[in-house]
Amino acid sequence: MKLEKLPKTIGVYAFFTKKLYPKPYTLNPIYIGKAINIQSRVKNHFQGKSWWEKTLLRQKGFRGQVGYFETNNSEIEALILEANLIKKYQPKYNVVWKDGKNYFYVAFSQNNQKIPYTFITHQPKADRLPMSIQFIGPFVEGTALKKTLRFLRRVFPYYTGPKGYPKHPQNKCTYCHLDLCPGPELFENPPSPEASARLREYRRNIKKLILILKGKKNAVLNSLKKEMRQLSKENKFEEAGKTRDKIYNLQQVMSHTHIINADNLNNSQILHSSATAKLRRILSLKNISRIECYDVSNIQGKLATGSMVVFVNGKPDKNEYRKFKIRLPEKPNDIAMLKEILQRRFLHEEWKYPEVILIDGGKTQLNIALSVRSSIQGSKIKNIKVMAVAKGRQELFIENKKEPIPLKQLPQEVYNLIKQLDDEAHRFAISYHKALRKKNLLQ
Repeated sequence: MKLEKLPKTIGVYAFFTKKLYPKPYTLNPIYIGKAINIQSRVKNHFQGKSWWEKTLLRQKGFRGQVGYFETNNSEIEALILEANLIKKYQPKYNVVWKDGKNYFYVAFSQNNQKIPYTFITHQPKADRLPMSIQFIGPFVEGTALKKTLRFLRRVFPYYTGPKGYPKHPQNKCTYCHLDLCPGPELFENPPSPEASARLREYRRNIKKLILILKGKKNAVLNSLKKEMRQLSKENKFEEAGKTRDKIYNLQQVMSHTHIINADNLNNSQILHSSATAKLRRILSLKNISRIECYDVSNIQGKLATGSMVVFVNGKPDKNEYRKFKIRLPEKPNDIAMLKEILQRRFLHEEWKYPEVILIDGGKTQLNIALSVRSSIQGSKIKNIKVMAVAKGRQELFIENKKEPIPLKQLPQEVYNLIKQLDDEAHRFAISYHKALRKKNLLQ
């Protein structure tokens, strides 16, 4: 596959010495890696100076054949898929790891009471340990692996310990208060019926965690959904609700967690590009290069100000920011003030028009923006998409959509972008309002 045709998305890529077939899984790859942007990362290899990258270009039979595996834009799934593919194929330039470094493995073991716990290790040697241990790996990046386990621990709390037996104080530890540890009850001897039931549940959770690290996320989700339905049938609605939350949290962790090192790429640029790309799909737009956000600041209508902040390609462009001193009578009327700001802004044809504007407010503010847009002539203005964010109810209103979207249901990158826009507009409006108040007091 030509480099230009590789996707600019998160995933796993592989170099081959043979001609690619429809199923690259059946071939013998010589190197497997993961990336936030597959195309850029692969290009970087051909500019690399490491011994194996130079050798790769001289590899007999290698003619630039590259394949990739999609992971639904999930960095955790890319990490896990990379580990599984390296374990399965043991590619030449992965097995001979550079700088003499060792791979990382996640180990699962049990103490005398058969309580599972986990730890990270190098080069597993289970035969030297006084117990049977299950190893998952190899994982290339220790930092990414530790982040992944830290996030997954929020969904499936587990015990950690050294290469021996885990211990727990009689009272709750710090991790217990953070809901990351199952607590001291499971160490009761003899265990109470409640502790025995919780231990069985804990073992099931560890099995699910192992499946996830083996790349079987869908099997875990299906199992949790089945458990939730069964609990509902038994009228155990509280337990069913907890399982439902676990499903949601697992989906969020797997989809929106950032763990991969961006190497030579600008990580913030990648995140901004991802956010605008996902927002573009939500709004059904072909392109989003400029977004404007508006806010109003006043105290009972006194010294009212308005702000316009501008994000270009997902990043703030402070040279394009504008501030407005409200001309209306000093009465508390945020709607009228917003209307004035938008009317004055749209009449400035010399300012580049955005593809999207975001208003601080709810349905009423959205309708005001739409009415102002329709009242001003110009095809460029008519094509501007309008949104409004209601911070109190945590909802996003989008024109032509009957129901608002809860902010927590947005992709994490889009949620962060919306919040950053709104916070920046609020900050800019308040700073100008404070400046006017200070000037007024001095006078």
